[in-house]
Amino acid sequence: MGTVRAVAKMGYQDMEFYAPYYTWSADQIKDLRKLLDDLGVRCLSTHNSLTNYKPENIQKAIDYNKTLGARFVVVASSGSPTTLDAWRKTSDALTAGADILRPAGLRGGYHNHETEFTPLEGKRPIEVIAANTPRDFMLQLDVGTCLEMGSDPVAWINANPGRINSLHLKEWNKAAGYKTLFGEGDGPWKAIFAAAEKTGGVEFYLIEQEGSRFSEFESAEKCLAAYKKMRSA
Repeated sequence: MGTVRAVAKMGYQDMEFYAPYYTWSADQIKDLRKLLDDLGVRCLSTHNSLTNYKPENIQKAIDYNKTLGARFVVVASSGSPTTLDAWRKTSDALTAGADILRPAGLRGGYHNHETEFTPLEGKRPIEVIAANTPRDFMLQLDVGTCLEMGSDPVAWINANPGRINSLHLKEWNKAAGYKTLFGEGDGPWKAIFAAAEKTGGVEFYLIEQEGSRFSEFESAEKCLAAYKKMRSA
């Protein structure tokens, strides 16, 4: 709760809770929603393990996300399948979950890491996911991991119109990796924003920082300041 208050005070408008939110009690989720409302901030998406999409688990995810006010229930861990056929089976599981979420007013989604942009049997797994999930299934783009694997984030956005509904604005460069602060690395951010807003169907951006030469809160403040400066230029 203290972190939510601190981040809201910095000026962030949206927060995405990662997978352990699923282990909280229903009362904790309700208390958190009240805090979000009191602070005037939102939770538009959550991160989940693929097991949260299983028929015996997904109702809890639905209940919690609806309480939080989220729109997207995003899978952020696939277990790293090792063949394209296994990735197709993962896509089937993602589709099955999305089909259950849809009548509840929620949308499914998938968050990539390095693995999904690493060619396997001559194809990137993220392409398999895109081709084998519904058109209303969000492909949440983690920009930094895309950059690290040598893929072009702008080309990926343009290849998937209307499906890049949110992005993790994670920076990267060869010298410092993910410890690079937003705006200081190799991300072609102006082109990314232009593609996301013209073609991708972006609804919100999220800043993600993995490691830093500053403290967590200092990093969050500096990244938000860099984002605001970049968008106002």
